[in-house]
Formats: sequence, structure tokens, C-alpha cells
Amino acid sequence: MAEIITIEDPDDERFTQFRLNERGLASRADKRNDAGAGLFLAEGDLVVERAANAGCVAVAALVDIDRVPEVADRLTCPVYGGGEHVRRVVSGLGMPQSIICLFHRPARPSVRTLAAESRRLVVLEAVDNPANVGAIVRNAAGLGWDGLVLDHTSADPLARRSLRVAMGTAFSLPHARTRTLADDLDSLRDVELYAMTPSSDAVPLDHVSPGPRCAVLIGSERSGLSDDLLRIATPVMIPMHGDVDSLNAAAASAVACWALRPPAPRAR
Repeated sequence: MAEIITIEDPDDERFTQFRLNERGLASRADKRNDAGAGLFLAEGDLVVERAANAGCVAVAALVDIDRVPEVADRLTCPVYGGGEHVRRVVSGLGMPQSIICLFHRPARPSVRTLAAESRRLVVLEAVDNPANVGAIVRNAAGLGWDGLVLDHTSADPLARRSLRVAMGTAFSLPHARTRTLADDLDSLRDVELYAMTPSSDAVPLDHVSPGPRCAVLIGSERSGLSDDLLRIATPVMIPMHGDVDSLNAAAASAVACWALRPPAPRAR
């Protein structure tokens, strides 16, 4: 059993680290550091367990003192315990989770390295809503995709809200970030690029037969993909009905990841 340090005062200074906002957990410089810098906060036993399974290093945890989740026994960091009121105040959640845990942010690959190790990539440009990024991560991981590439303006897959929506699947979907997205993608000569767009001139997704390695590009819901990306990719679209021209980014990613999914593993 993990040694639980019970604290009854929500203003205890040891809880200060759990109250950090996203910028306090990881600065802009931290988020640009591929070697891994800064912290992220995982909420709930499933997300914490998946982070631990992925080899992320825990810094500190806060658990429900009355119902300590099993994953706490695996943590070698300080583990604090508190009742519902303490955990509600500290976490800022109306319904506090049984565990929240701070982890060091792990290192991540470059776009080229990730592409070399992947068959299917989701690429995001200017998708700045953490909930959308979390949903896209979960869609991609659940439908057999194996990598995520984001430009520097897209939301962080390790943000609290992203992780919460993704249910921790971000740890099974490696990601890369870049400030030169179009150039990096254009250099991937053996990866087919498909750009999602509502344009009626685009190829319907159900008419596309992707090769062994491909990437689907998804842009901002306000302005779509940039001209630089549309210029280097095959435009594809989801046929829509009525006056609705498109789905939101998360929903579109689910349709695209299903339509362009990798072949199912062969039964052994």
C-alpha cells in the first residue's frame, strides 16, 4: 500500500502545485521542447493509470482518503489524501475525481520520426479547442491510427481538458508538434496526404482508396485548412445533406479515421 499523507486543510501549501493553471504547469517554451519539459495534470484513475503505463513519471498525487484507487499503490511520488471538500477545493472540480496526479511531460518525436513509425497520421492545424483535440485523439486511437501531428497553434493533447475528454488515450497515440507544418508534411514523400474540406470539388471520402501510409489533415472550424496545406494534399470531403456544409472537427475526424482506417490486423 502507498503511504498516504492525510491533509485536512485545503489551503495547505503542499496543494499549491495542484492549483497551477495550464501555463503554470507548462510554459510556451516547455510545450515547444521535444525533450520533455514542464508538467501535466491527469484526472481520474483511468487517465492516471494510462499515464503510468506509458512510463510517465509522477510528481505528486491527491487521492480520496476514504476510497484510495488501486493505481495509487504504483506511484513512488508523494501521495496526499483528503476528503471530498478538500479535493473539490484543491482540484476546482464540482465532482472531484478519486485521484489527480501531476506528471513530468514526456519527450516526443519529431514529425519525420513519427511519420516513419506510423501507417496512419492525423494532422491538426489551428484546432485550438482542447475538447476537440481530446475527442480527435480518442477517435484516432480507437480506430487504429498511430500518430498525431499538430501545428504550434493547436491545443495541447496533454492539457487537462484534452486528457479528460480523451480518457487518457493520448498516451497510446504519440504526437509531434511543429512550427513548419506545411514544409514538414511536404517532405514526407511516401505518405499520402488527404485534406478535409467542405468544398464540393473535393473527392468524397468513400471514393478514396488510401495506400499503406497516409495522413488526414483537419483544420480550424472557422477558416479550415490553410492554402499551404491544401496545395500539397488531395482535398477530400464528407458528403452532406441540406444546408449543413460540414461537421465539427471532432466529428469529422471520426468519419475520416473510419473511412481511411488501416487494414484490420490478421487473425492469428
